[in-house]
Amino acid sequence: MELTAARRSFLCDIGMWADRTALHEAASQGRALQLSRLLDSGAGVNTVTVDNMTALHEACIRGNANCVRLLLTAGAQVDVRTVHGSTPLCHACASGSLECVRLLLEHGANMNPSLTALTASPLHEACINGHVDIVELLISRGAELEAFDVHFGPPLHIAAAKGHRPCVRALLRAGACVNSMRFHETALHLAACGGSVELLETLITFGADVFYSDNSGKRPRDYAEHGSEGNRCLAFYETCPLSLQQMCRISLWSLLGPRALWVLSDLQTSPRIKSFLLFTDI
Repeated sequence: MELTAARRSFLCDIGMWADRTALHEAASQGRALQLSRLLDSGAGVNTVTVDNMTALHEACIRGNANCVRLLLTAGAQVDVRTVHGSTPLCHACASGSLECVRLLLEHGANMNPSLTALTASPLHEACINGHVDIVELLISRGAELEAFDVHFGPPLHIAAAKGHRPCVRALLRAGACVNSMRFHETALHLAACGGSVELLETLITFGADVFYSDNSGKRPRDYAEHGSEGNRCLAFYETCPLSLQQMCRISLWSLLGPRALWVLSDLQTSPRIKSFLLFTDI
């Protein structure tokens, strides 16, 4: 398609904008050979559509790693934001393409872009879709564990709401606050709605407060279906206190915060004690 106009984007100073171009189409459909030819012929790698979408956004949405590699090599700007505030990394995390995420990070993509009312962080996107491999990669590279989205709260909340236990466990072992709140609602409240006993026990093992009341005065158990396994699980923990060992482990992690994993990993003690302290038993 021909360019229909030229301007300076209000989100990023990258020059030309256009209706959807052949470059966008090739990137979206994963046609790497055509994309390479278009780039060689001089197609603008950073041309944006009227909603500020670049070809790199399109490739990341579809998880087309070969196209992402070509575009980045050709000079695609890695942190361009759409009109909704999404970066290519946000799209790659949502698509579940670990290779695309790695490529973007290698080219300096910002893991912690400022949040808007219309978009979530890359870590939120990975948690929403349950991509634990991407969650772990982002955490290892310094993703903000408590980034607060106006709709979802911190990443732990959306992972719990979606029932993605592996993501919840990865966040908690990295030091995410188990009792962080969104409108006085904790991750345990959200997990109770789903009713997964394994997820509930994971949160409680890491110190989730079964007695905490939200803005409506409801405890997590009030959100679990009456008579369900989840409801019985929460009722059990309301009446049976945690063991002293468990309380000590929780206190230690609370004290160390995000440093807990690497501090305890270097602890000179028996493998059995270290395994317990590192929550490898859940």
